Amino acid sequence: MEPEWVVAPEKSFDGLYGLEVLSVTDEEARAQVVVGDHVKQPMGLVHGGVYASIAESLTSQATARGVMGDGMSAQGLSNQTSFLRPIFEGTIHAVARRRHRGRTTWVWEVDITDDAGRLCAMVRMTIAVRPIPA
Repeated sequence: MEPEWVVAPEKSFDGLYGLEVLSVTDEEARAQVVVGDHVKQPMGLVHGGVYASIAESLTSQATARGVMGDGMSAQGLSNQTSFLRPIFEGTIHAVARRRHRGRTTWVWEVDITDDAGRLCAMVRMTIAVRPIPA
């Protein structure tokens, strides 16, 4: 089910840092962000919060697609990001794969890579599944 956006993605926080969602199912989702100064920390590398934001947005959208038809919503519950290698330029690539589909939580693993395909960050996201508020 396609989520009905309250805020258009391009006008949301995701639009601020340039998230481009490439594909989304309730099992796998892909996205990218073009690196510019707006996503870097003062030392010139991509800010760690960008990786965490990509993972949370991508997995929340994918979970929402899987649960909205049942009158449920999806929101981030836990975000554990491990940084392995910095990205300074190019494009950030993210692939999220669902590892667990429970009644009240879904768990995802997200690989963040650079243009050379090198693993730069790993994220474990837990998404809470709750009734859509009235």
